[in-house]
Amino acid sequence: MRSDSRTEILKASLDLLEEGGVEALSMREVARRAGLSHQAPYHHFGDREAILAELARDGFEKLKDYFLRSTKKPEDYKHRIERMGRTYVQFALDHPEQFRLMFRAPVVDVEDHEDAKEAAESAFDMLVAAVTADQPERRDQEIHAIIACWSVAHGLATLLLDGKIDHIFSMDAKSRAKMVDGVFELFAEKISAR
Repeated sequence: MRSDSRTEILKASLDLLEEGGVEALSMREVARRAGLSHQAPYHHFGDREAILAELARDGFEKLKDYFLRSTKKPEDYKHRIERMGRTYVQFALDHPEQFRLMFRAPVVDVEDHEDAKEAAESAFDMLVAAVTADQPERRDQEIHAIIACWSVAHGLATLLLDGKIDHIFSMDAKSRAKMVDGVFELFAEKISAR
């Protein structure tokens, strides 16, 4: 029964997060949505930040799963970088509020929550592996490329979620997808030409 309550609390929390952002998530509303007593969320998680940390951990695990699914077939270096960038953006578009939460240290700092921190590092390692061509010893040598890849993917995802690109360029879904492909084709060309 305990794990069922915990699962219901997390499901209700994720629903609230996706419906109204972090601000919509209160312990009382989580309990109400989960059909549990007002104290149940505190019993399982202690406080709101612990729930948010668990949602962030879940987000990083989902992101890693997206990466794993996108890299199943062997590709050359350039196409691998393109695919990782597209995958990062697709995850953000599929899970916008969870994506925002994962990177909002003032709301929940994953560094303070071991499970969330490990999940974040594991997802990030997928990006590192793509850039270093599965040669972890090259991580320090490739730091600029790793940061560039992350910055482009995260920046594009954020601009899309915030509606900035659509506002300036008036894109529909088809032209937006084409633009994302074009950005990562251009970026991967530059990275792979080094």
